[in-house]
Amino acid sequence: MTRRSRGREVALQVLYQLEQNSGVMTADVRRFIDRRLLGDRDLIAFTVGLIEGVQKHQPAIDEAIKQVAENWRLDRMAAIDRNILRVGAFEILHRPEVPAKVAINEALELAKRYSTAQSSRFVNGILDKVLQLQHPTPKPAAEVEPEPEADVEPDPAPAPEPAPSPAAEEGPGA
Repeated sequence: MTRRSRGREVALQVLYQLEQNSGVMTADVRRFIDRRLLGDRDLIAFTVGLIEGVQKHQPAIDEAIKQVAENWRLDRMAAIDRNILRVGAFEILHRPEVPAKVAINEALELAKRYSTAQSSRFVNGILDKVLQLQHPTPKPAAEVEPEPEADVEPDPAPAPEPAPSPAAEEGPGA
């Protein structure tokens, strides 16, 4: 597991805990992070940045998830999946230095480790759609519907070809 993967894992654990028990004290959260990351200052800063970023942008992140989660209400999703989606969506939407594929793959690894067997497919589908919201792909030319031709004037008839000159009709031996 890479260092940042470990940071994402701890961020997920903290976000899950805060959602389940909003009365957790900030000092307790900080001690938990310090212990889990063995005092690695850079990794702690990365992890705290994820947690604070998700919390700061949570309304927009949740709205993006709701927009693409067909037939799923956010409050009906498993709490762990919801928080995995939030971390992944935060990185996709608000961390341009993190490639979107990395954010999605990291979220998939968290889903495989902390959730059900089907969760990784669910997380992948939702985050892929969140990515498409941010960077919509244009339709291929074959799928673009032609515009209606009702008000279009027909092309004028082609001009008649000029009649051949008499010299050209006689041929070379004339």
